[in-house]
Amino acid sequence: MKQFACGDVVPNCTRTFLEPTDEEILAAVAVHARTDHGLTDIPPELVDRVRQRIRGAG
Repeated sequence: MKQFACGDVVPNCTRTFLEPTDEEILAAVAVHARTDHGLTDIPPELVDRVRQRIRGAG
């Protein structure tokens, strides 16, 4: 399993993600970025920052 905390990239966001793969984390984070942070376009730099902070869970 993999995990990611949005607060590692967006200060004060408490949303966390737990998914089997990096790709599933990225997909869930993309939905969250659109619905909760109002991002209509997700820049590649942000995707890279998220990728760098995905960790193994457990």
